[in-house]
Amino acid sequence: MGIGGLLVFLLVGALAGWLAGLIMKGNGFGLFGNIIVGIVGAFVAGLILPAVGISIGGGLIGSIINATVGAVILLFVIGLVKGRG
Repeated sequence: MGIGGLLVFLLVGALAGWLAGLIMKGNGFGLFGNIIVGIVGAFVAGLILPAVGISIGGGLIGSIINATVGAVILLFVIGLVKGRG
């Protein structure tokens, strides 16, 4: 992965994490927090969505949507765990 690919990867993660923060809590988590939530969210969506037969598509917009959906799922599960603890 070249420097351009890495920058796009980080940008998608940051944007997805920020969007998920807006959807779930009403705010973001800072730049590094958004990147981590977005990247982990993309991984979560990559595992869950194909297993239930959902395909969002490719390209940059598809990647952002996929990562955002995964990040929302991640934040929802974290909220459930924190609520029970």
